Amino acid sequence: MSHPPIATAIPSSSLHQIFRAADARALATGSPVTRLHVGEPYFTSPPEVAEAIAEAQRAGRTSYTDVEGLPELRRALAAKLKRENGVDAPISRIFVTPGSCQGLQALLLSLAEPGTEILLPDLHWPIHVQQSLLAGLRPVFYSLDDRYFPDLESIAERSGPNSRILLVNSPANPTGAVLDADRIEGLLTLARDRGWHVISDEAYEHFVYEGDHLSLAASERQLPVEKRIVHSVFTFSKSLAMTGYRLGYVVPATDEAAAGMRVVQEAGIIAPPTPVQYGGIAALQMPDVAAANRKLVQQNRDTVLPALRDAGLIRELPAGGWYAMVDISSTGLGAEAFSAQLLAEHSVAVVPGSGFGLRPQLDDRGALVAMDTDSHADNLVRIAFCVDPEALKSGVDALLAFVDERRAR
Repeated sequence: MSHPPIATAIPSSSLHQIFRAADARALATGSPVTRLHVGEPYFTSPPEVAEAIAEAQRAGRTSYTDVEGLPELRRALAAKLKRENGVDAPISRIFVTPGSCQGLQALLLSLAEPGTEILLPDLHWPIHVQQSLLAGLRPVFYSLDDRYFPDLESIAERSGPNSRILLVNSPANPTGAVLDADRIEGLLTLARDRGWHVISDEAYEHFVYEGDHLSLAASERQLPVEKRIVHSVFTFSKSLAMTGYRLGYVVPATDEAAAGMRVVQEAGIIAPPTPVQYGGIAALQMPDVAAANRKLVQQNRDTVLPALRDAGLIRELPAGGWYAMVDISSTGLGAEAFSAQLLAEHSVAVVPGSGFGLRPQLDDRGALVAMDTDSHADNLVRIAFCVDPEALKSGVDALLAFVDERRAR
């Protein structure tokens, strides 16, 4: 029996589906849609970034760089990692990437072994599932507790002899959970005992509102490099509002892992785009911008989201990140129907939680035969609270009114 190519078998993520649905709604009605579905901040990147890129272009600094990226940018990143993250890494183990998403994909490809498993949280960024399948990995999902923290017992029970990679995302998309030191140590102890790699996706590192952001790799700085297991992934997209510039960076744990990453990058991108790297250098010279942007998003959270808590739709305000998972089970609608009706009746776009609870079913050959959804995720929708404050307020008000309508029925 023949199977379609893996890429054509993987469905488009719910993020892109609702993005297209919102565009179609706006086009059909001629009226704007309140877009709470996309992690696009209402603030913009510093003008110094654009000027640095333009100056690089005017000066003709547009040729290939090393596959790892500009040495001067990697030196600046090494200083940032040491200062802000407690991570010591030479520039030989820092890779500049066209966004953290491409960096994650390259890292997975560099770590993947045929037929092995990657451990992902029950509620996850759907792109992580797509990337895992494209890398030939078999996703296995571990439970989260009632506050969306990883359940260590679940990870231990659901893993097996073919498990090789544990993916951790803190602050988490979509849940907003932020790991503390004890939870991090528990995860790393289990991973070391089982001989796993750990991928730490830290895209929202600067957006922590309760406690502190702790980089997992910082826990390994006293270990010899060859014994480290945490591979870290970062981005300029969130902290500096540089979503469209596509600039991120990956820090493999060891020299051996860096050698594998180098081969994947040579084969995949040759080198990251040069002018935008000069924009990254400029951005790193403005460390106060990330803190200012965090305050803007936290103000949104603290001003608007308590209404969702008071209505019983969220248990508590998200501790970090840009998103909240809203429990819509009291409406009697599943996530897909709720999102579709909210868009059709109130022109508010949110993302169905079912898209964050994907369960791919693979055959013995690793071919994708079905894409199921975790039943709990079908009671949730995700909203982004990094958007314009007035849009967030009007969108949440409309969502609350719609919930009241459905409850009344």
